[in-house]
Formats: sequence, structure tokens, C-alpha cells
Amino acid sequence: MTDLPERIHRRTALRAAGGLAGATPLPALSGCLGDDGSDGADGSDDDTPPDDGADVAYDVETVAEGFENPWGLAFLPGEGSLLVTERPGRLSLVDPADGSVEPVAGAPEVFAEGQGGLLDVAVHPDHPDDLRVYLTYSAANDAGEAATHVGSGRLSLDADGAPVLDGFAPIRVAQPFRDTDLHFGSRATFGPEGSLFVTVGDRRDTDFGPDHVSQSRSNELGATLRLTPDGDPHPDNPFVGEPDGSDAVYSYGHRNPQAMTVRPETGAVWQCEHGEEDGDEINVIERGGNYGWPVASEACRYGTDDPVAPGHDERDDVVAPVHYWPCGSGGFPPSGAVFYDGDAFPEWRGDLFAGTLAARYLGRFTVDGTGQDAAVTERDPLLDDREWRMRAVAVEPGTGHLYVAVDDGDAPVARIAPA
Repeated sequence: MTDLPERIHRRTALRAAGGLAGATPLPALSGCLGDDGSDGADGSDDDTPPDDGADVAYDVETVAEGFENPWGLAFLPGEGSLLVTERPGRLSLVDPADGSVEPVAGAPEVFAEGQGGLLDVAVHPDHPDDLRVYLTYSAANDAGEAATHVGSGRLSLDADGAPVLDGFAPIRVAQPFRDTDLHFGSRATFGPEGSLFVTVGDRRDTDFGPDHVSQSRSNELGATLRLTPDGDPHPDNPFVGEPDGSDAVYSYGHRNPQAMTVRPETGAVWQCEHGEEDGDEINVIERGGNYGWPVASEACRYGTDDPVAPGHDERDDVVAPVHYWPCGSGGFPPSGAVFYDGDAFPEWRGDLFAGTLAARYLGRFTVDGTGQDAAVTERDPLLDDREWRMRAVAVEPGTGHLYVAVDDGDAPVARIAPA
């Protein structure tokens, strides 16, 4: 990998934090970000921008526990209740005030194998005027092959006052089905204009060449889909009407994006994406953009130091990440992200928070600039003493508290509040 130093110099590339401490009991542990402004980058910190949010103190509180591999979090606007998905196929409604958990009837049958199951959840932006709740999930066909699905139903109360998802039905299936239980992508979020964005993984296609599914616009694998709230392709998608293009595809060349959020200041969609061996990325999503996988990547093949492909900066036909973790860095396998726009932590306003799985902490990133010119700086990690795989992140609208879902077989949903 003789080109690695040049690739690090030309794009921001920070190592994931190491030396994780042992887990600590959940109830009432306070934390504080480091006060030295260091971001953990290799070499000198002389060019590191100042960090106004370095000295924020916070408490970690249990909201509710006993979840089995929770995957998605979504607050109901104006109500304060929290929807939580669990990968085996359960949907719950949580009251953050008292931690009570109610099962929600009407969730779909899912293919809960490998990385599949009931995955993300999103609420229609016009809630409560529009009661639709959207779920992403993996489901199988008669041949046992699986695909990423998007479905919706109306959240209401049944005759006994229990929550139910009425009339749930799939509204989009990302074709083609594949005989694998890996790389479903599956984050969902609404854009500022009301369209629904959904990520779809490459389903672990290992044909690392120009014929890879992620490099074909004719299928919906390794792609970001942009849909109407009814599940139809957005009429302004870039490949509508093309003979070799899918009407639903908004961007392509992705491997397995498991984090997606909208930056409030600009309305741009941001994603965090899994690399192969390291090579994890943070991307700003452009209409029609090719994000390179696997013909451009910062990753290496599993178990080796061999690059999967040339770096993004070595091609002029792909969109480069605004931040990445190169092979050998330890990586940042991401899941769940949110831009902080609350009032509880004014020093963090505008920062990007992203969960990481194998590295087991909550990442915080400051962002300067916009679009592909944005400068992203990783700051000191949060919750790195917990040994938690961070699966999902959300901001409570009323309080501005941060919520995280932990990926484990008997897991909590936790809250980060001012100390």
C-alpha cells in the first residue's frame, strides 16, 4: 500500500479511538469529553480546528432495557414517545419519562437471519396529521432469497387502547432478491422536501470489479433510493426513464450504508458506510452520484494489507468521502447517525454523532463547510468505557437529550443528558 500516505494527506483520515476501557455499570455514570482538543489523528495536531464542545459533562441514564438487538429509534413528533425496533421482529413504543414499554401489534413477518430482520423505523414528517410509520426490514421470497423491504402502516390504538400498526404493507422491495443474509443497508429518513430516502446494501457481492451490482444503475442494490411517501420512485430521480437505470435510485456505488441523517443547516443527506477491512466512510449524498464501491475504495481485502481498489482521489468519475478510515486504522464500522440540533448541549449544536459497532463508542464529529468541501474532524469519543456496540442514535425533540440503542441480546436504550 505504497500510496496510503498520499491518500491520507489528500482526504481527512482519522483513526478510530483505541484502548477501550472495561464496561461499567449502567446506572448513573457521568462522562466528560477530553479538554485538550486532540482528535486522535496520526502525527501533529497543529492543523486541528478548535473544539468548543470538548468540555461538556454528561450523565448516562437507562431509559428502558431488555431489548433483543434493537436496531432503529424514532420519536413521535409532538408526543414524546419513542418507537424502537428489535431485529427478531418486534416493534415497541417507549415512554421516556417512566421507561414503560408497550408492544406494537401489526409489524411484518421478517427474515431474521444474519444481519437481517426488522431494521429501521421512520415517522411521517406530518405526524400526527399523517399517522404513517415506515419500517425497513428483510423478507424472503418462496425460494428463501431475501431482499430489503420498505413498508408502512398507520399507528393507532386498538379497542383496548394498545398501540397497533394498522394496515401495514410493503411499499417497495429493493430488487433483486439474493441468497445471502448480509448487507441489507436499510436506514430510512425523510428529506426536507418530504421524500423518503432508504439505503440498500450490496448484499455482500464479492465480484470486486466494474460488473459489481453497486456499479450498475439497473438494480437497487448498493444504492440510495429516493421514494415518495407512498413508495413510488421520486419523479425527479436522476435515472428516471433511462433504459438501463432504476427509477428509484438516487445514488449508487455503495457497499453497506447503515447510518443516514439530514444536516439541518443545508438539507443535505449524509451517510456513514461500512468498508471491507476498514475503509469506512462518511459521505455527503449527491443526486446521481457514484460513490465508487468497489472500483474505488479506501479499504483492504479482509485479512490482508491489499487494497480492494484505487483510492477515490485516483478516479475522476466517483464521489470521494468527506471522511474515511484507511486500511490499518482499526476502522469505524458505523450504525446510526444524527446531526445534533437540540438545546440540552448548545456546545454540540451542528455536530454529527455516529454509532460504531466493533470500536464500541459513540463518535462525535465537528463539521465546517458544506457539501463535498466539508471538513470533518473526529473528536474525543463518548461512552467508550461501556463496551457497547452502538446501533442507533436519536435526539429527543422536547429535551434535546441524545438516545442510543445498544446492539446486544439483552440491551438497553440509554439517554445522554447534561450532568
